[in-house]
This record gives sequence, structure tokens and C-alpha cells, in this order.
Amino acid sequence: MFLFKIDNEIKDQYKYQQIYTNFKELILNRTILPGEKLPPKRKLAKDLQVSINSVANAYEQLLAEGYINAVERSGYYVEDIAQFANKAKQDEVGQFPEDLKEEEESKEGVLSLSHMATDLSLFPFNEWLKSEKIAFNAHMEDMSHISHPQGPYKVRATIARLISLNRGVSCRPEQIVIGPGTQPLMRQILTMGSEFKSAGIENPGYHRMYKLFEGLGLDVVAITLDEAGVDIAEVKKKSPNILFITPSHQFPTGKIMPISRRIELLNWASEADDRYILEDDYDSEFKYGTDNIPSLQSLDRNNKVIYSGTFSKTLSSSLRISYMVLPPNLLKKYRETYSTWIQGSSTLNLYTLNYFIENGEYAKHLKRLNMHYEKIRSKFITDLKKVFGKQIFIYDIPAGLHFYAEFETKRTYIEIEAAAERERLEVYTRRRFDLANCSPEDERIGMALGFAKLNEENIKDAVDTLKKIII
Repeated sequence: MFLFKIDNEIKDQYKYQQIYTNFKELILNRTILPGEKLPPKRKLAKDLQVSINSVANAYEQLLAEGYINAVERSGYYVEDIAQFANKAKQDEVGQFPEDLKEEEESKEGVLSLSHMATDLSLFPFNEWLKSEKIAFNAHMEDMSHISHPQGPYKVRATIARLISLNRGVSCRPEQIVIGPGTQPLMRQILTMGSEFKSAGIENPGYHRMYKLFEGLGLDVVAITLDEAGVDIAEVKKKSPNILFITPSHQFPTGKIMPISRRIELLNWASEADDRYILEDDYDSEFKYGTDNIPSLQSLDRNNKVIYSGTFSKTLSSSLRISYMVLPPNLLKKYRETYSTWIQGSSTLNLYTLNYFIENGEYAKHLKRLNMHYEKIRSKFITDLKKVFGKQIFIYDIPAGLHFYAEFETKRTYIEIEAAAERERLEVYTRRRFDLANCSPEDERIGMALGFAKLNEENIKDAVDTLKKIII
């Protein structure tokens, strides 16, 4: 048997790999039949003019993968391998669908007014690395094991103290579930059983969450807003099992829900055992000029609020640290369902966050961020008003990392979005936030304008480019 030769010109492949590859193809193509004996190692080495070790290594790899079997004192024989069914045409092998191909994304040269962006130049890397070193030294043994399904207790206890102080959230560490984002945490909650059949969400609102609810097969209802936030009359009429809201800084309009509407919603939720409110407190750490607004959960007397928070805005979305606070009855069901769950956040990042908070660095960082963003926000709004005059209406609510603005223009949403792409300006118009296939038909064009990626030097460019694409 002498069916192939070694190509000595091939430099990126060892000789044993050539032998292995050739035999594999011969076996799969049935050029060498099942049960047929392979040449002895010494003879094949002589025929191919290679070392015996090269042949031995090739045979061992074929044996390990199941192409051949070894019979003691006899040699190596070809296994009877099942053939591939429905063979593709030769010209289709290795082809990839054009509509699935991607190109590497780059934000280079893009001026971002995204509500999702953060400014990593403000991240306290040195202080974070110091906390990471402490975490690694203190918890090396803990990190060699799989973490608790809800995240390390020590970290949950620190988060519980933090949100009690900053947001008035009343909970024990046991009630906190840590995960890599609000969406995967929500998916866990909504797939625990059959008690959640319908979901309500603010309109305009969070498009990603709307699509999540739809994808889970829930009956999703988009509920309009009035001056106080989500319309309570519509909530009562549509009566979803779970209501997703952003009361401390409505997304995207920025409205802050007054106490009267908060109590009305809590009363509505308390009227049925299967009703819950999911409070997404996505950027409540940022409040300018006044104290923070207490969370809806802090008012809850009937364990009807699932509180959701994240460190994506204050630290970085790439750290993937979010959390939820579950009422005790849902916590019990969560533990029954997810007792074997491996939570998705990095354990090292979680312990680092723990010491970053405990050492006071998080509080200092948050104070610096608020001072910086308040300054940028104020200048951005001032410049917008100067340039657009009466053609702009700004919902000037001093909170969060974006505000909502409406422009008087003869251009359509599609025209403006196309112009923004040409000018490499990242913006999100109201079309993204209008849910349930609703098309905005207002006379003014609405946008959620994020300012986290702006600085004093590029604000003018952002305003000028906005004018260019809108007017």
C-alpha cells in the first residue's frame, strides 16, 4: 500500500500531520476499506522516507479519533465508519450564506449621541486594579469553584447595603440575583413557570425588552404614557401579569413618575396574586441639582416589585454586572428552578466590585461622574437651544445620561436616519422606541440624545451635525 507521498515543501505542517490527513481522507472516501490493515510503521516510514516517530504519531492520532483500531501483536486496522448522508454538492462545500456574513465593526470616527454609551476615559482603572488585586488574593480559593447561582453572598451583601443607602431598596442579600444583564435575568424570571402569560411595557419604551417578551411567547401590550408616566387607566384595562416600567427616569422621555402614580400602580399590583411590577432602575445614579428619587421598591408593602439595577452606566457595560431583587415568594420559586444554574458574571469582577465599593472608590467615582456629566449636559442643552431656537423642544429633566428632544422639521425619520449614517453621527430617533409597530405621526421628530460620549471640545460638532441632518 503506497497511496500518497510526503510533500517536503510544506512548512506549516508536520510530517506526521500529513500522514494523518492523507489516511483520514482515504478511510472516509473508502479508498481503504473497513477491516483493511495499515502498513507496519517501520515499512511505511521507509516508503515515505520519514522517521518511525512520524508514522507512530499519525497512527496514534487516527486511533484516538476512532478511524482505526489496534490489534495486539497484529497491527492497525481500519474501523467500519458510518458514511455521511445527503452529501452536499462539491461547489457548495465551504460556502457561507451572503446574508449571514459580517464585517468587523468600528466606532472610529463616529460621533456618538447614543443613550447606551458611557465614557471609559473616566473609568478609575488604577483604583479598580487595586481592588482586583485584593479580590484575587482574598478569594483565590473561592474563585477556583463555581459560584453560588445568585452570585457570591459577600458581593450580594455589599450590593444590598449600597442600594439601601442610594435607592432606599429594602432587601436582604438572599433576595439579590446577580447576572450578566437585565435581559438574561428577566428571561430567567419569565421562564420559571406558567404564571406569567402577559406583559405590559411603556410606549415609547425599551425595544429590546419588548422583543424579549415577544420571543418568550407572552401576550405583550404596549401601554401609552400620560404626564405622570405609564397610563394607569390603560394598565387596569389591559391588566398584564407583569408590568415593565422605568419610573425614576422613563426611557426614553426621561419623565420622573410622581408619588401619586407610584402608589396607584402598587395598589393595582396588590389586587391580584399573579401581578408584579418590574422596576428597571437603569441610570438612577445620575441626578443633577436635587437628591435621588427613591425607588418604587422602597414604597412596596406587598412584595409586588422586582427591582432591577446595573453597573453598566456607572462602570462599564463590558463588565456585565447587573442584578435583580426578588420578592420572597418569587425567590423561593427561583431557587427551585435554578438551583443548578451557573450565573454568568465573572466571579473575579464581582469580588473586585465588592472591594471597589467597600473601599469607598465607587462613591468617589460616582461623585466625579455626576459633576462631569452635569457640566456636559448643561453645555449641550445650551448650545442646542442657541442653534435650533424655536425649532427644538427639550424635555429638560435633570437626570440620567440622555434627554429627550423634539425638532420641527420637514424631513422624515427615514431621511434623518439616513443622513445621520452618512455623517457618521450615532443617534436614535423615536422610531426605535415606538413599540407594537406603532409609527410616530407627530409633527415633530423625537430623539433620545445621549451625552456620555461628549466632551467640551466635540459638543459644537455634535450640534452642528444634528442641524445638518435635521434642518
